[in-house]
Formats: sequence, C-alpha cells, structure tokens
Amino acid sequence: MPTERLTRWLVSGPPFLFLLLFFVLPSLIMVVASFRHPGEFGGLAPLFPTQPGEEGGLTLENYRVFFGDWIYFQIFLKSFVIAGLTTVLCLVIAYPLALLIARSPRRHRDLMVLLVVLPFASNFLVRVYAWMIILGPFELLFTPVAVILGMVYVHLPFMVLPLYTNLEKHDPTLLDAAQDLGANAWHRFWKVTFPLSLPGVFSGSALVFIPVLGMFAIPEILGGIGDWMVGNMIKEAFLGVRDWPFGSMLSLMLTVCVLAVAGLAAWFAGRRLRHA
Repeated sequence: MPTERLTRWLVSGPPFLFLLLFFVLPSLIMVVASFRHPGEFGGLAPLFPTQPGEEGGLTLENYRVFFGDWIYFQIFLKSFVIAGLTTVLCLVIAYPLALLIARSPRRHRDLMVLLVVLPFASNFLVRVYAWMIILGPFELLFTPVAVILGMVYVHLPFMVLPLYTNLEKHDPTLLDAAQDLGANAWHRFWKVTFPLSLPGVFSGSALVFIPVLGMFAIPEILGGIGDWMVGNMIKEAFLGVRDWPFGSMLSLMLTVCVLAVAGLAAWFAGRRLRHA
C-alpha cells in the first residue's frame, strides 16, 4: 500500500506542481493585482501609501469601469464569436485532411504529417506578414475576414494532429462489420467513425478555441485597430498605457470566461461520449 501511494504521488506530483506554479500562483497574483491602483509611472501603486495624496490600498475601480462600459462586453463577445468561427472552420477543413492521412498507406503518413507541421519551421510573424502580401490585392486587409483567415491558417495544425492521432487508432474491422450489415459510406462515417473520433474533435477544438481568444498579433496585423480582440486590450493595458491593474482584471475576466466555456464543453463532451 505505501508503494502504491508513493507511485501515485510520483505520477501526479509533477503535473500538480506544474499547475500550482504556472497557473494557480500567477492567477492569485493576477487577482490581487486587479484590485490595486496603477502606479504613477506604470506598474502597481504601493499597497501602503508613503506620501500624502498618493493612491494605495485596494479598489474596485477596475471592475466598476469594466462592468460600466458596454464596449468591453462587445469586444469580449466579438472575441468569442471569432474564436468559435475559427474553431468550426478549422474542424471542417481539418477533419477530411486528418481522415485522408489516417487512411493513407503507412509509408505516406509521416510525409503528410510533416507537411502539416512544416509551417511551424518558420517564424510566426513572418507567416502572418505573408498573409498581408496575399490579401493585399484582394482588398481584404484590415477586415474581419482577414483576421479569421489568419487565425484558421495559424491554428489549423492544432486541429489536424489530435484528429489524426484519434482516427489512426480506429479498428477498420468495425467499418467492415457495418458494411456487412448494409450501411452505406455516409452511415458508416456518421454512425461509426464520427462518434469514435469525438475525443479528437473535443481536444482539437480546445487547442484552437482557447489560444484564439487571447491572440493579439493577428488582429493587430491583419485586422487593424478596428478589429481588436480581448488579447489586444490586455496587451495595450500592460505594454501601452502600463495600467497593470486593469490588464490583470481583463486577464482575470478572460480566464473566468475560458474556464466557464471549458467546463461547459467538458460536461457536454462527457454527456455525448456516454451516449455515443
């Protein structure tokens, strides 16, 4: 029994420590910072003022500004719409591609997977700026279409790889059995392949949806100032006006929204998998 307990700690300890150091601790710092005043030259004001008239202590001002201005809700809503649309488009494009790779002869699979991940070999910003050259003649620059195209292009491999990993493990005899029972190609896909691939669909969707929400480079380069997302507001708060408390509050709101969506998706995925 002590050996089993030690083994459990050795297995679960590193991930637990990782989450504690890189998620829980920064989140707690973010929570405290969101209730502070901005410093005179950026950063955070002292918690205990040292000079007369100096702001200090804790405040709800950042939350009052956020919940009192409709523009922040609109930008959050637009970010979620763009992230959702990007996820759906990535899924529609990636599913047939992942299925093609998984059903290809084994000697061709490695090459096709390499072609999917090949864009990662070049710099992210270079790839995004390349889209400026591509979209320029079509007068699509600085439009929502350009932002979504850039998002789909950058995040497509994150959808393809989990789907391919899942589809490759499917037992082909299940499709043979369905065919013997009279199922046509569409029914074999919809009744056998797609339900079995749902874990890959959910994993890929999470890997696309969450990073897109916090993305700021693509909206700034391809969308311009008129297509700002939550990530742009956070970046501007920290690096532009150096209002760290407001940036921390925005980051905290985004984290809460992402956790709510992830919890809802996990509940839906568990329910769907139980009935698959």
